[in-house]
Amino acid sequence: MSPTTSRTTSPRLRASLTALALLLGSACSETDEATTSLALLTHSLEAEQRPQELVSHVYYRDRADLNALVSEYDSLEKVDRKEGFVALLLTPENAVALQERGYRVEINEAATRAVNAPRPALDERTLGIPAFSCYRTVEETYADLAQLAAAHSDIAEWVDIGNSWDKVTRLGPPGYDLFALVLTNKSIPGPKPRFFLMAAIHAREYTTAETATRFAEQLVNGYNVDPDITWMLDHSEVHIVTHSNPDGRKIAEQGYLQRKNRNPGTASQTCSNPPTSSSQYGVDLNRNSTFGWGGSGSSSSPCTQTYRGTGPASEPETMALESYIRSLFPDRRGPNRGDAAPDDTAGVMITLHSYSELVLFPWGDSSSPVPNLAGLRALGKRMSFFNNYEACQVSTCLYEAAGGTDDYAYGELGVASYTIEMGNDFFESCSAFESDVLPRNLPALMYAFKVARRPYQLSHGPDSRLLTLTPSTVIQGTPSRLRATADDTRFGAIGGAEPSHPITAARYSVDQPSWVPGTPVFSMGAVDGVFSSTVEALIANVNTNGLAPGRHTIFVESRDASGAWGPPSALFLTVQLPTRAVGVTPDSTGTQGLRGQLVTYTLSATNQGNMPDSFQVSVDAAWRTWAPVSVGPLAVGESTSFQVTVLVPTNVPLWASDTAQVHVASLGDSLKAATASIVTTAMSNNLPAPASVDGSDDTTW
Repeated sequence: MSPTTSRTTSPRLRASLTALALLLGSACSETDEATTSLALLTHSLEAEQRPQELVSHVYYRDRADLNALVSEYDSLEKVDRKEGFVALLLTPENAVALQERGYRVEINEAATRAVNAPRPALDERTLGIPAFSCYRTVEETYADLAQLAAAHSDIAEWVDIGNSWDKVTRLGPPGYDLFALVLTNKSIPGPKPRFFLMAAIHAREYTTAETATRFAEQLVNGYNVDPDITWMLDHSEVHIVTHSNPDGRKIAEQGYLQRKNRNPGTASQTCSNPPTSSSQYGVDLNRNSTFGWGGSGSSSSPCTQTYRGTGPASEPETMALESYIRSLFPDRRGPNRGDAAPDDTAGVMITLHSYSELVLFPWGDSSSPVPNLAGLRALGKRMSFFNNYEACQVSTCLYEAAGGTDDYAYGELGVASYTIEMGNDFFESCSAFESDVLPRNLPALMYAFKVARRPYQLSHGPDSRLLTLTPSTVIQGTPSRLRATADDTRFGAIGGAEPSHPITAARYSVDQPSWVPGTPVFSMGAVDGVFSSTVEALIANVNTNGLAPGRHTIFVESRDASGAWGPPSALFLTVQLPTRAVGVTPDSTGTQGLRGQLVTYTLSATNQGNMPDSFQVSVDAAWRTWAPVSVGPLAVGESTSFQVTVLVPTNVPLWASDTAQVHVASLGDSLKAATASIVTTAMSNNLPAPASVDGSDDTTW
């Protein structure tokens, strides 16, 4: 139907169109260009009878005004501090009301179309969320990770940490368990530093659970293959909760912008169901945490997106998460807001959100500086090097948001805690997720896991990267040349860069990281002879004397002028015992020769050992025979040809024969030898001459 064709419009949509026209300063006429565009925008909505949502840029007056707006309306977690607007999801009526209150309101039509696009219905036969096949459903995620844990029980465990609201109350759908996937090498005892990663506490943020799941799969599949992943799982633990709000996620999987859990509370009769951006039942679990509960950026109105609940940790999901976090990390911070955790505090906590491309650290409920600001900012900047997001305090980059999980983990325990806001949409397209969001954030998470032992200290130190060993497989006692690059410049630059310092030292250790008591460490030098730059090429010879045969791990660390050592990077070195071996081809051959004439044979010797070698040649024969005394030296796997010549005696009977045993033995170990048999048969002078025994066209005389 043409947009200018008269058609019946529902009262709700007619009211929406009128409000939109007023907002845009247009008459509500179907011939008006703006109204026609908006009619197209709402056409599919009427067919689906879905509520209309407007992606709106609302220009705020000051920080207090911003905090009030995001408490009252659905924030898309995007604040343009330079232009002075916040992105909100509004109904047409709310947009008009804000304009009447004096706010400048602009509608992003393309984003509005995307938000309101019809979603396919759930189909049990379809893998993934309908129209978003790259994102697994709650059930698919749980099934895949449970199977992963079962198949890799030496490093993985699937742990039930609590229940969702539906499962606790049993008033509606059956609900879900909250699960954590625990990854570490169980054969190496602890205690070990821990990295806690959680996702999807806001149900509609599709990328988060899948990113956490892919991260888990990368770790498991990389164990014993990737040297860094291997040492991290040997000496650290990672705990991953992919679905922190599974009840809400099931609503969001139907295409609704459900943010909260499924607790209807006393508002179940007044909040919209199906949910809208301006009205939905449930509690915002990221405003429900114990620390800072009830503060700025949370709402006491049950239908709003930031409703904080009836009290601190009132929701079973929040209680489960807080209990689990407390079980992972000791309390290293004092009771006062200004108390800093010690610089050697272990552990990192990250909660994944979308969207707005930010790496956020506490405080979320206050604009006051966080006590461990230098360490938190340094690790944030290190992660932003990989994902190219801005790293900053929550209340500075966005707005105040009391009751968040990251504030809880840091505020209560002193753990280095972050929120990563990934991508540019709640329902991020699969193409953008696969090509951009995922590859930018997996290495950021890997770095956070790498520094979990002492995040406040290690994030100040340089990266050790581009490690090589030449050769990477060596004979015991043979040195291997180790090269690496120490780099103190890898900080994200958006919003200001962290200071870089010249490299002052580097070291390596074998099989154990340097912090394990009793581990010998060895110095590495600068290739140019002087440590003077923020990026230095490193070199050392790894002594393999005394290293047992098998695979070893080489750890490399570097230090800058601030005195900070960075996290180690690793690579594998394989040590072999010296072995000597030789092969001779063909191992048996022979021909006929005229009496009184010479017959020449061509043989090939191959060094089948794992080190260069030379070989002695000897012949046992009754007839007179000539051969070289030795062949070589030959590199590993190298072959060479040599000739053995036999004189057929003149006085032997016709058809008499002789077998020559040709022995080729290692000069380093005479027991490592091979033998070829050559049978030569005498024939009459009036018979045809034999062909060459080496397979060529030449005759042998």
